[in-house]
Amino acid sequence: MEAGPGPESAVPSSQRDPELGQARGASPERRAAGTPTLAEFAALHGPALRASGVPERYWGRLLHKLEHEVFDAGEMFGIMQVEEVEEDENEDEEVREVRRKQPNPGGELCFKVIVTNENGLRAADPNSIFLVDHAWTYRVEHARQQLQQTPGLLHRMANLMGVAFHGELPSMEAVDLVLEEMWKFNQTYQLAHGTAEEKVPVWYIMDEFGSRIQHSDVPSFATAPFFYMPQQVAYTLLWPLRDLDTGDEVTRDFAYGETDPLIRKCMLLPWAPADLLDLSSSTPELPDEYYQAILEENKEKLPLPISPAPCSHDRVFKVYTDVQQVLSSLTHPRFAFTPSEAEADVLYSFSHFKDYRRLSQERPNVLLNQFPCENLLTVKDCLASIARRAGGPEGPPWLPRTFNLRTELPQFISYFQQREQRGEDNHWICKPWNLARSLDTHVTKHLGSVIRHRESAPKVVSKYIESPVLFLREDVGLVKFDIRYVVLLRSVKPLKLFVYDVFWLRFSNRPFALNDLDDYEKHFTVMNYDPDVVLKQVHYDEFIPEFEKQYPEFPWKDVQAGIFQAFTELFQVACAKPAPLGLCDYPSSRAVYAIDLMLKWDVRPDGKRVMQPQILEVNFNPDCERACKFHPAFFNDVFSTLFLDEPSRVTHLA
Repeated sequence: MEAGPGPESAVPSSQRDPELGQARGASPERRAAGTPTLAEFAALHGPALRASGVPERYWGRLLHKLEHEVFDAGEMFGIMQVEEVEEDENEDEEVREVRRKQPNPGGELCFKVIVTNENGLRAADPNSIFLVDHAWTYRVEHARQQLQQTPGLLHRMANLMGVAFHGELPSMEAVDLVLEEMWKFNQTYQLAHGTAEEKVPVWYIMDEFGSRIQHSDVPSFATAPFFYMPQQVAYTLLWPLRDLDTGDEVTRDFAYGETDPLIRKCMLLPWAPADLLDLSSSTPELPDEYYQAILEENKEKLPLPISPAPCSHDRVFKVYTDVQQVLSSLTHPRFAFTPSEAEADVLYSFSHFKDYRRLSQERPNVLLNQFPCENLLTVKDCLASIARRAGGPEGPPWLPRTFNLRTELPQFISYFQQREQRGEDNHWICKPWNLARSLDTHVTKHLGSVIRHRESAPKVVSKYIESPVLFLREDVGLVKFDIRYVVLLRSVKPLKLFVYDVFWLRFSNRPFALNDLDDYEKHFTVMNYDPDVVLKQVHYDEFIPEFEKQYPEFPWKDVQAGIFQAFTELFQVACAKPAPLGLCDYPSSRAVYAIDLMLKWDVRPDGKRVMQPQILEVNFNPDCERACKFHPAFFNDVFSTLFLDEPSRVTHLA
């Protein structure tokens, strides 16, 4: 959805009748500002309307309704409550059909929307487009707090979803039920512009009228979210797909746009439970075409073969960089900064480089800080796929079992249901393919939540580590922690891989337990981007003796050996195939990656309890603020290792 900054308030955007609503007059301030012409409206919103399939015949009336806040659905539709009653054998079949209870998201009451206008509704009528208000707009991480703190919101959502609600004050049970049921009502859109935080998907629940519209595989209406920029307000648009008569039902397709029968079945599972136990949950590596499509989508042009000339041992390299930490920290005498990209010997760029072909043709001896096709490591769907080269369809022991929700949804559902049938832990974590800092990342044990998250942005779902190795914080208790290592890739063929001798730690702020899954400070460790959250700092050389004191049977050198073995295997499989199926063997490329991992408790076949490394993600151009702060020579070591072939303060892995 093309949109500007989106609404964040949980306060219902309307004080109209909660069922259907009536027109609201535009404020004098808005009218005084002037109404856009249809041409201006089309220029601003036409791309979004076309992408949503809104016919142009409706655009003029849509503009009028938006400007004057006309909510006229009540003139055309009514909401019917359908009760289940005993059928009369002598009853007319059409009457009996109306009486039959239809599937309804949430609760025991069943509602449906029908056309009540005595003249019916014509799809060709330019007025046949309607605004549906949003009762609640939010981001998932704020949902619990808003339900607890926004007056009237929990009560309204409970009534809308058919959740029992007693008393005036929010109860934990009612909040939990709404947070579970909301995935049957949620709709989503994502802002096209803004910061990474602003691009996190927005979820919303339509008002009581919109939420009563039922599913049909052959829908009578279409819906689409729409953000009206002049007023900075989001609505849902509703328009007919065919002519309807009085009494006809208003329906929409909850799996709109999906034609594959199996995927439709999976997408509709939150409303229509289905058994996929007989389906194989095996997930072999993705086909070669998948990687080729990614290369084309990224518009990356692979380099031609080159043979770089050897350089003298006293050469001073001119470095062009836009990375402030490099500019502030690199002091090695054999590197000098230049403001001219054209005269640089080393390009150390913060953003991704694309045209390797041209670089290889025109400046083959210029060194740079990235490899072609390194997204195979740094994007989570690719990481999970190439890792299967080491562990088969189930994946290697050093990566949590992961499914690509775009391509492996049925296999995930089957695996989830198999675990459920066996009584095994079923906590999962949904992650965007290509966002860092735990943005838009959610822990859940509800299958419907995972399925609906698939609609918001490309995601993987990984088995949540239910038995992490914990660290005792005297001020808090036993908490989760993760470890960040910096690895340096010098070349692909032959594979030359190093790991920096210092690692960094991040800790949760609350004791770990498999509850309160939306409690960020209990389940996540990334605290350094929120100024209001306490960041626990423990240096690696303080951590090691404390860790060994807490776990005397597990010397750190042995734990770290297992970690390094996982890193080595990861890069071996990443470089095992030619580009774009693997990292490209480009002799002028070098790279710095940060690998985040946790440790989990596992049991070997011989019954011995072990700490198993779990790689969480691989980051391109990681934030090295802490590295520079505590180890001022960090970038001197990095540049010496990568560009001078003089390894400094690193361990050679491969």
